Amino acid sequence: MAIINTGLLTKGLRSEFFNRFEAAPAHYRQLATRVVSTTHTEIYRWLGSVPQMREWADGRLARGLRSESYSLENLKYEATLEVDRDEISDDQTGQIRVRVGELADRAATHKDYLIAQLLANGDQAGYLSYDGVPFFSASHVSGASGTQSNVLSSSASVPSNPSSDEFRSSLVAAVSRLLAQKDDQGEPMALTADGLYCVVPPNLYFPALESVNGTLAGGGTNVLDGAARVVAFPWLTSTDTWYLLKTNAVVRPFIFQDREPIEFTALADDSEDAFKREKYLFGVRARYRMAYGYWQYAVQATLAES
Repeated sequence: MAIINTGLLTKGLRSEFFNRFEAAPAHYRQLATRVVSTTHTEIYRWLGSVPQMREWADGRLARGLRSESYSLENLKYEATLEVDRDEISDDQTGQIRVRVGELADRAATHKDYLIAQLLANGDQAGYLSYDGVPFFSASHVSGASGTQSNVLSSSASVPSNPSSDEFRSSLVAAVSRLLAQKDDQGEPMALTADGLYCVVPPNLYFPALESVNGTLAGGGTNVLDGAARVVAFPWLTSTDTWYLLKTNAVVRPFIFQDREPIEFTALADDSEDAFKREKYLFGVRARYRMAYGYWQYAVQATLAES
């Protein structure tokens, strides 16, 4: 991790921040393909599939990148704590360290938060995939793929609290939809039903968990046992919608464009704020971008009242 050492860092806080930052649970590493960025804006022209192997016949048949392009500008993020000098002097219980630890947690999970926003708004205008339509859409077309959909609806007696059987039916439909998706050359995208994540709002966590890992009533075999990992994102507020993501392909459902890693900075003893206002500042800064990757590896599933 990059560290700006101004010489004003309060003793111990720097290492405590990064220890907490590294230990905090974060799922973006599995859900997004990391791309190292070296400039302000990156242009992706590879979001279209490579050719299938063919018989040599009369020689090589070279195919270029598809015409779809995807331009991503890096964004700058920050979070800053302001602490009164007296709070530092009187801190006998480590409350400042607690707040810095919370700052580390927020910084570590920020990319998960961004993915949650992309999921929640993925069917809205302006949240477009590389083919020019909303990421979750029934109108995806690219090359020889034909019209395809990565949205579906299934029934539940109470959509916000489905039974494990009702969620299981929704999951089976989502897996089937994902496996049926084709690339721009008409070839299947997902060749295997592995590396799957069920990303759900908190209210659907236990129905999803029971569906994937629970035993069937009457002692039958649950064919979905262990088929997917269930993850609850607290930022998802729609209580009847969840998402199936395939995460073990080269290009995943999301792209993490990494420009500048997290920096932790403290302005304390000799800073102007400390001298004039008796305020110490502790802050983090980074530059990156979270964006959509392959829509073929994501399905939005909605539970509708039966």
